[in-house]
Order: sequence, then structure tokens, then C-alpha cells
Amino acid sequence: MSADLINSVITQGQNLALHSWEYGTFAEALLEWYNPASSVFGSNAFPDGKIPVLQVADTRSLSYAKPQISTSGDTLVDGDGAAGDPASLGVSAILIGQTEPDYLSAAERQVEHLLTAVPRYSNGAISHRESVAELWADFVYMAPPTLAYWAIQSNNSTLLSTAIEQCILYRDVLGIPKNAKSAGGLWHHIIGPQSQDLGIWSTGNGWAAAGMSRVYATAKKSHFANDGKIKSDLSTMKGIIKAILDGAIARDNAEPNEPLLRNYLNDTTWFGELSGTTLLTATAYRMAQLEPADFGHSYTSWADSKRQTIVGKISSDGLLSPVINPLNWTDRTPATQSPEAQSFAVLMFSAYRDFSSGSSKRSSVSERDTCWWTNAQCP
Repeated sequence: MSADLINSVITQGQNLALHSWEYGTFAEALLEWYNPASSVFGSNAFPDGKIPVLQVADTRSLSYAKPQISTSGDTLVDGDGAAGDPASLGVSAILIGQTEPDYLSAAERQVEHLLTAVPRYSNGAISHRESVAELWADFVYMAPPTLAYWAIQSNNSTLLSTAIEQCILYRDVLGIPKNAKSAGGLWHHIIGPQSQDLGIWSTGNGWAAAGMSRVYATAKKSHFANDGKIKSDLSTMKGIIKAILDGAIARDNAEPNEPLLRNYLNDTTWFGELSGTTLLTATAYRMAQLEPADFGHSYTSWADSKRQTIVGKISSDGLLSPVINPLNWTDRTPATQSPEAQSFAVLMFSAYRDFSSGSSKRSSVSERDTCWWTNAQCP
């Protein structure tokens, strides 16, 4: 896969992003791609135990995110009723805030809003919605990574524990028992009074697993990593991520003639699509990078197979398809573009590069410096 085509994937992602969570996800994808050492997966995630200092003008992720962030409200961007989605820009705001204090203050208000103003589910899980207590798998990618990152900023081990606990509380409600006859270890999409969706949405499972991988990396690379409670909860969260990947791989292996994960993982009437497949593939590489003893060959060989299929379905103009309509996950017509899918591809390329070549040790990557790691034929 050429450097020009990867740049086209990125350009399409930037052009398509229109909503709060799309801004935050694309900003994270840009950070992981262009500044791998400074992401939570990088070798220098927290220099001297602190948030890295990056110059906004020289950091594509931050220069992209900055105009999307409001520094005057309780949330970083209008979430259109979602409590979790605005927090997707939290890592960007904290990074920008290292040199521009108004953005740090805005990030702090966003964290306080999540912790004190948003409804809670009966078990204490923070709602994904502002008006009712409703849990969406999507939330796990948006809010807990920001809570964890702010915990590093504020040197607060209690808040880091809270970020991990929120992931576990979400699993307790949305997760399907591992011993279930079908879809064990996977998650329902939404449980709550407004938009309940008990389906096993592939993208929702990707959101959850990928979000937890970010929280896991944040905690593991922090100076709190050896705290007894955090260490114990990280072990639990690692098992939750593993269960999602195991469930997805099992559903995939059950259909050898379908190269993509289906939109609803346990429903063969749905089309195979790229969004969920790509984000779960990225997560497999990230966990293999973080915990190679637990996420070994069976995970990386599966990810290699999916990656090769995904690359083959990217058009010459950089668009991934077929994808689910991100605004209507029950739409039976395969969509031809999705801002989420574009970001997920960049996350997958970054994760594969860092896993296979150790590029997360490098401080930055130029736009042309894509080399061999994105070629579908790479080992």
C-alpha cells in the first residue's frame, strides 16, 4: 500500500468528520500515526511521568483538533445529547493545554462534568447520554481514555482507578457471559430507556475493546502501574478485551467464506463490513504489542489476515467500503463511506506498524515515511 493511498485515507477521514466523536477519533488516529512515541502506546508516552509537551503548530493531530474544541463550556464540543462523545477530544485538549492553559482548563471542566453532572446507571456506570442513564459500548472509547489521561495530568491514582472501573462497570451491564452458547464475551450495543439495542454490533465491540486498550496502555505506562488495586483491575480489563477479541475471532472462524466480520457479529443475515473489522484488527495488534504473552500468534495471524482483506477493499481514492452507516447501525444497505472507518484504518496502520517494526519508539513520522509496514504482503 503506497504512501499516497494512505494519505488519501487520511484526507478522506478529515473531509468526512462532522460530529464530536468523529473529531476526537480522527485526532487520536492522527496522533498515533504521526507522533507514535507520544501516544499512550508509545515508548515515551509520559516523559518523567508527565504528559508530553508537543508544539501544536508542528503536531498535525493537535492543529486539527484545536479548532474543534470549545474552551468556554463544560464540555469540549456540543455532543448533541451525548455525554460521552465530547470527551473524545479530551486527550487532544490535555496535550494542547501543556502550552495553552485555556485548553487544560477546558479539559478539566469536561472531566468534572462527566464525574459530577452526567446521570449514572444503577451500578455506577457513567451514562453515555446527558438526559437518561443509558450505556452505549461506544462510550468506552470516548470517556475512559480521557479520564485516565487526566489522571496522569493531575497525578491522581484514584481517578485512574475510576477510569478502569468504568470500563468494568460497562462490561457488567453490556457484556455477554463467556459461557453463553453464542457470542460469549462480546457486548450488547446499548442498554437503556431511549435507544436500546441488544444486538452484538461489531463496531460497538470495536469501540469498547479499543477504548480499553487505550486505558490499559495509559495505566501500564504510568508510575501507578504497580499500585495493587490498579494492577488487579488491569488484569480484569485485559481479560475483558481478550474475551471480546476471542468472541469476534470465533464468529469469524465460523464463516470461512466471509472475509469480514458481520455488522451484527452473530447474525449471518447481515453483510460483512469494514468498520468493526478494522477497529478490532487494530486492537488485536495493540494488545499483542502491550501483552505479547497473552495475545500471541493466534491473535496476530488473525489480524494479519483481516488487515490484508481490509487493504484490498480500500479504493484508489482512499475510501473504505462496504461500511455500516455510522448514523444508522440498522441500515441494511452497505454504505460507501464512513468517517469512523477512515479513522479506524489509520489506527490499524499505526498499530500494525508499531507491533511489527517498533516504530512507536520514534518521535514522529513524516507523511511520506510509510515504508513497508502498510503493504498487504508484509509478514
